Amino acid sequence: MHLLTFKAYRFTLLVILVAAGVFIERAGFIKYLSDPFEMRFTINLILQHINMVIVSISAAAFIGLTIGIIFTRPKFKKYSGVVMYIVGLGQTVPSLAVIAISMSFIGIGFKAAVFALCIYSVLPIARNTLAGISSVQSWIIDAARGIGMSECRILFQIEIPNAMKVILTGFRIALIINIGTASLAFLIGAGGLGDHIFTGISLMRMDKILAGAIPTTLLALFADYLCGLLGFLIIPKGLRLDEKAV
Repeated sequence: MHLLTFKAYRFTLLVILVAAGVFIERAGFIKYLSDPFEMRFTINLILQHINMVIVSISAAAFIGLTIGIIFTRPKFKKYSGVVMYIVGLGQTVPSLAVIAISMSFIGIGFKAAVFALCIYSVLPIARNTLAGISSVQSWIIDAARGIGMSECRILFQIEIPNAMKVILTGFRIALIINIGTASLAFLIGAGGLGDHIFTGISLMRMDKILAGAIPTTLLALFADYLCGLLGFLIIPKGLRLDEKAV
């Protein structure tokens, strides 16, 4: 039964890939990128897109991790709900509105786009850091204190490693959101793959739309794969074995 299901999935995937290939070819995507100028331009847009994502997600990760760690400390834990609400306002507002507000304060260009993307990406990282560290069982922390570990060592050697799976899930969500939202940065003059997408929409050219949409999709899939690989590398082996046992 499982073998039959696997074959059905494989056949369905093959049909989807063939249909997608036919659609892409008929839309003129391959012919469009066969032009050396358009290929160089597309590569330049991809690099702009990646640059925006790396800078903004790095800043968001630093801010989110810092907030998550600080507000799991006993002295500040009572304020965690209020802080998460304030941080969550960044995602309550639609992404296009966040970019527009950022532009009104900073101006157009790369800095405004990075600021908006950072604000939009902080919540998943901060929330998952807070949830992950808070979910570490108290008896583990008590045992660590019992053998004389300092609070700093408990944080970095006990709490964060045990919470790493949850933290990485938040980072993965933030990264995928960031890659998709970065397409809107074109609207404030920051470049990126949104250049192809919005220009294609205005000109009603499917080949140009696909030249922006397909690389954006591939970037998101590749980023998701890298996050999975990162999790395999940094999540302690014992925790991975526990998950398999369950």
